[in-house]
Amino acid sequence: MRIVVCVKEVLDPDAVNNYALAGNLTMGADGKTPQVSAIPTLINGYDEQAIEAALRLRDAGVDCTITAVSIGQDLKALLKQCAALGADEIVGIDADLAALDSQVTANILAAYIQSSGGADLVLCGRQASDDDQGVVPALIGEYLSMPVVPLARAVEASGSTLTVTRATPDGDEVVQGQLPAVVTVSNELGDPRFPTAKAKMAARKKKPTSIAVADLGLSPEQLAPRVILEKQYVPQVQGNCEFLEGSPAEIARTLVEKLRADSLI
Repeated sequence: MRIVVCVKEVLDPDAVNNYALAGNLTMGADGKTPQVSAIPTLINGYDEQAIEAALRLRDAGVDCTITAVSIGQDLKALLKQCAALGADEIVGIDADLAALDSQVTANILAAYIQSSGGADLVLCGRQASDDDQGVVPALIGEYLSMPVVPLARAVEASGSTLTVTRATPDGDEVVQGQLPAVVTVSNELGDPRFPTAKAKMAARKKKPTSIAVADLGLSPEQLAPRVILEKQYVPQVQGNCEFLEGSPAEIARTLVEKLRADSLI
């Protein structure tokens, strides 16, 4: 079985939030790009859990190869992290991710999967922590004519049969189907493993495969974004706190009155 895991490099969301709350997150002269020289980048958390899902399939005895693929520039550190986690092959597609929309991103990833021999299972994080759109996996499935199963908390495979436990607002839902398929992995999967020191040393010697977008055979229409970012800004964050005084009963009564006045209850 060939498993392809799509990963994305993002800004550390905790650092971004801290900068924003402190009023230190600003946009560049273009009005679209945050000035983030001091903010580290890392693998998108949901994508790291997608790698974990692939590793658990291997641990369960599934004979598979795991390929991690990402789009961007200067992806060496990200791909080495994927190798340290357990990816057999690491692939970087050279492109300016900021200039792509979700449709073009999906076209590029799907074209790579198709041109490299296809995949029995495509694993993606449920969404990226920077834009929170979560539409790329569905578009990959459409391009490759594969069914898409979202929000997986567990993924199992036996032969050509795929069993996915989905996390839904109404509880767990178990679905079953045939491979190939695209599955998005949610944080309910659990914490991903940490790479061992030995795995990190071995990953240093693993050379990523670099691919140019022009080599994927996509048409100009497939590479033309349909959604253009016009502006990005940091909203003003303002917090107000009011302390209520009196006995516990009086405080409770006042709180209920205020919630009712604000139509919250």
